Amino acid sequence: MKIKTNKEEIQAAIATVSNIVSPKTTLPILSNILLETNNDLLKMNTTDLDIGISCELPVHVYEQGAITIPAKRFSDIVRELPSGEVIIVARKNNQIDIEGLNCRFKLNGLPKEEFPKFPEFKDKDAVLIKQADLKEMIRLTSFAVSYEESRYVLNGLLLEVAGDSVRMVATDGRRLAKIEKKLIHPSHKDFHIIVPVKAINEINRNLKEEGQVSIINGGTQVLFNINGILIATRIIEGEFPNYKQVIPKESNNKAKVKTQDILAAIRRANLLSTPDFQAIKFELFKDKLVISKTTPDVGESREEVAVEYGQQELIVGFNPQFFIDVLKNIDEEYVSMEFLGPDKPCVLRLKEYLYLALPMRL
Repeated sequence: MKIKTNKEEIQAAIATVSNIVSPKTTLPILSNILLETNNDLLKMNTTDLDIGISCELPVHVYEQGAITIPAKRFSDIVRELPSGEVIIVARKNNQIDIEGLNCRFKLNGLPKEEFPKFPEFKDKDAVLIKQADLKEMIRLTSFAVSYEESRYVLNGLLLEVAGDSVRMVATDGRRLAKIEKKLIHPSHKDFHIIVPVKAINEINRNLKEEGQVSIINGGTQVLFNINGILIATRIIEGEFPNYKQVIPKESNNKAKVKTQDILAAIRRANLLSTPDFQAIKFELFKDKLVISKTTPDVGESREEVAVEYGQQELIVGFNPQFFIDVLKNIDEEYVSMEFLGPDKPCVLRLKEYLYLALPMRL
């Protein structure tokens, strides 16, 4: 293999695929990046056996070929090369030459045959969604994913495709986030899968505000094609909880409040939280919400926020982080918060979005 490319272009491609590579893996080949030519394209692949990422880069190909080389070392070398042309030559002894202006490196690699194959998908069942829509869906749900290994089905996001709609749901058992968007074209085949949060973060890293994403469900794996960047991931096996059961009917017990005002007040109350004393107190009156926090041996705080509320007065405790996570991601100037009772959840409903948080004992 012999190719000529540009430093900035190959550096961007390496950054796209190398995020999932771990240098501490027990299989040396998984620390490597696969370089393979295909006509006038250089294809790059990485995998950790759960997620695989592939992208293509137009290059000048003198000789076709393939090799795998250590991803971290390759990335570091390319980053430090002078700007301009880069020539890469793979030798028969699994060694690679990397040449920049007035400098040259040799790196030892491993043969292509040892590298795990990228899974194949049939794109006839692909569903299409706008990149901006998928980005918003991830932004408003991924923070509610559970990281407890004992509840592995909650370590990902539920992705439901039905007709012309796509829904994303996340829960850690104490809060729930759900959002729905329209597909570009109706789906031929409905499905629901649980996508691991590590893959979701990788997908989110590559999403832009323009363009579309193709999603292909392969049964045990799913493929996301983001403008030619392919991200394939294993699906979490198991049954996601029936989230519809826990969503209460819409209530009139709503407090309308300025989003940034309540977010700032909750952040300030959270300054006095400790792992043993997390809950902050919400006292709801007709025209104000009093947010207070008392932590033994630390201190206390109290703040009033103006609200529009016409129901009975209420006192309830919540984990402040549950509200910070959602409110900092909402673009609306005002939010209506449904307070259902001292031992019942608080619900936020927007046009396509619902968020629910369970209370804490004060």
